Amino acid sequence: MGLDIKMNILGIIPVRGGSKGIPRKNIRPLAGKPLVAYTIEAALKSELINKVIVSTEDSEIAEVSKNFGAKVLKRPENLAQDETKTAPVLVHVVNELKAGGYVPDIIVLLQATCPMRDEIVIDEALKELISSDNDSIFTAFWATRAMPLWRKNHDGSVTALYDYHLRPRRQENYLIEDVYCEDGALYAIKYDAFETIHDFIGNNPKIYPVERHIDIDDLEDFRKVEQVLIKKG
Repeated sequence: MGLDIKMNILGIIPVRGGSKGIPRKNIRPLAGKPLVAYTIEAALKSELINKVIVSTEDSEIAEVSKNFGAKVLKRPENLAQDETKTAPVLVHVVNELKAGGYVPDIIVLLQATCPMRDEIVIDEALKELISSDNDSIFTAFWATRAMPLWRKNHDGSVTALYDYHLRPRRQENYLIEDVYCEDGALYAIKYDAFETIHDFIGNNPKIYPVERHIDIDDLEDFRKVEQVLIKKG
């Protein structure tokens, strides 16, 4: 491999019990397995991640996660609210592990709502991060083609996101150079950067381009992913 695989690489899967869009979403059966199981299995199959932690306040999610091989860290209720952001949850996990003597070299955020991301994506992205001078990496898809985009500003004015004075023919692509959109499947950050900013994207991030992974937000997303997984067998 040519990389130092003795690094402490921590995979954190935040899984809250109080999902509103789809009740009990994270343990809802998806093509025969609970949703969270796909991310746990991908993390455990990774060659580079060597500790997998599910952070949850929910006892049923904790039990399901343990059954699929993850270690579980009890999350305080104040970090399991609708308005809770992800970064403080990661900080809590890292601090709890540090108190027990474990300090990670890299922290990897894996969201359970992206079940189609596999261990290959995880490992290839981590290799790129380890081999680079960047402090973090995240998966993103290319926002291709599409359209002459405009942004509506707070003051009511609008701003074109392309040069409308050089309006291309309808048949041509409207490309905003190389624009990428985070897909939520993976974020990884080196420990020093994480300790400085307490977030999962650093000040010098790197994009790992992927085909878009569906981030399950509603029942329609759930059905789409399930259809794909069933076809894959």
